[in-house]
Amino acid sequence: NTPTTKEAYYYRMIFERFFPQNAARLTVPGGPSVACSTAKALEWDAAWSRNPDPSGRAALGVHVDAYKENADIGNGDEEVSADFSIKKPKFLDGGVKV
Repeated sequence: NTPTTKEAYYYRMIFERFFPQNAARLTVPGGPSVACSTAKALEWDAAWSRNPDPSGRAALGVHVDAYKENADIGNGDEEVSADFSIKKPKFLDGGVKV
């Protein structure tokens, strides 16, 4: 059950750090996956079989739609910016955060 990508290998390393027993390892099915589904899900849609990705990004367009510039939430009266960029903190000369 060798991981086929670096990402899958990284997932396995994290899992085995918390669950080092062989019995725990046997509870996780191996093989190709899309959106944490089993390999059977790849048979349902040809597009998924061309882009197997356990994170779910094989469902192309789904994640792009989630990050629109402005997302309307609630009853439509509010507008929330979907800007997920990380802003670095600004510091003055004395190290005080502005």
